[in-house]
Amino acid sequence: MKGIFFAFLGGAFITLQGVANTRISDTIGTWQAASLTQLTGFLAAMLVFLIVRDGTWGQFKQVKPLYLAGGALAAIIIFGNVTAIQHVGVTLTIAVLLIAQLLFTFIIDLNGWFGVVKQKVRLPQVIGIMMMVAGVVILKL
Repeated sequence: MKGIFFAFLGGAFITLQGVANTRISDTIGTWQAASLTQLTGFLAAMLVFLIVRDGTWGQFKQVKPLYLAGGALAAIIIFGNVTAIQHVGVTLTIAVLLIAQLLFTFIIDLNGWFGVVKQKVRLPQVIGIMMMVAGVVILKL
């Protein structure tokens, strides 16, 4: 239940962040909004880390460089979300974003990339994705 709660919370905040970033972008520019968001996110995460003190920096050198690029990916995510919201609105942007996430996770699961255990994609999952795509088409109409 805790995982579902945090997934819901994360999804809600992704949407709120996309809208806020779009409003910031309208005033100062998209890459400026992405930079500001990354900076405030870093400061918030560092503050929580300093208060909670969980984890350790001791094993930092053992993290693969590919995984350390996660923050750079976030800048691209912010730019993509802001640009999409400006062109097609919040609802369609989030719907397409969710479909893209699911499709890419299927690819990761099928191939066992990034150290995850290979998973089979079953017919119900394919039907679910097709229904989501149909929902986006209906939203677009």
